[in-house]
Amino acid sequence: MNELVIDLSAIAAVVFDTDGTVTDTARGHAAAWKHVFDGFLRGRSAPFEPFDVREDYLRYVDGRPRLDGVRAFLASRGLTAPEGAPDDEPGAPTVHGLGRAKEQLFMEQVRLHGVAAFPAAVALLHELRNRGARTAGVSASLHGRTLVAAAGVLHLFDTLVDGGDAALMNLPGKPDPALPLEAARRLGVPPGRTAVVESAPAGVEAGRKGGFALVIALAPAGEGADLVVKDLGEPVVRGRVLPLTS
Repeated sequence: MNELVIDLSAIAAVVFDTDGTVTDTARGHAAAWKHVFDGFLRGRSAPFEPFDVREDYLRYVDGRPRLDGVRAFLASRGLTAPEGAPDDEPGAPTVHGLGRAKEQLFMEQVRLHGVAAFPAAVALLHELRNRGARTAGVSASLHGRTLVAAAGVLHLFDTLVDGGDAALMNLPGKPDPALPLEAARRLGVPPGRTAVVESAPAGVEAGRKGGFALVIALAPAGEGADLVVKDLGEPVVRGRVLPLTS
């Protein structure tokens, strides 16, 4: 097993996928997806396997842009839906309608219950920054910045790239590495000196494709990662960041 070390003599920056890694939002996302997808499946003539909040969430929607998640999950059940339009009613039987219904449900949960940050992730962010590392957050959610701010941890990131930025810049979603690469670009640190921390298989794949120096995954999303941890209290940070050289 690889040693659980973040060596700051080689790593100058760390990019965190915030949803389910820094902010405790994965359960809320998964519950909202289950409500929407199971309702859609019940309207089909044939019986279909319901949405699984662990396996299906990780495999098809976690870390992906919302509409990509709709398409991927429906395809897993041999289904398609019309694309529709961005102004479709939430819950309409279209890709946009299902995506809007999920977002409406999730944001209502946020308004009612707020957003918490994982203490181990907060401690790791503080440790990295105290040792000179730069930090960035990425999120496929259009509300990524809002969620990080609601959790009270926005100040722990030098930059944040969320789904709103991706839409404006026409960046493809994970497993394409465009989002973490954009975060590294904004930090001014090359991927070869940047680590990424992910909780979704699509994010781990993006880290590998992007040529990042170190890919850390929260279990069970470990396949392809350099380090797999149960929580972010496990990695040990060593050294301090050395000055970047051209």
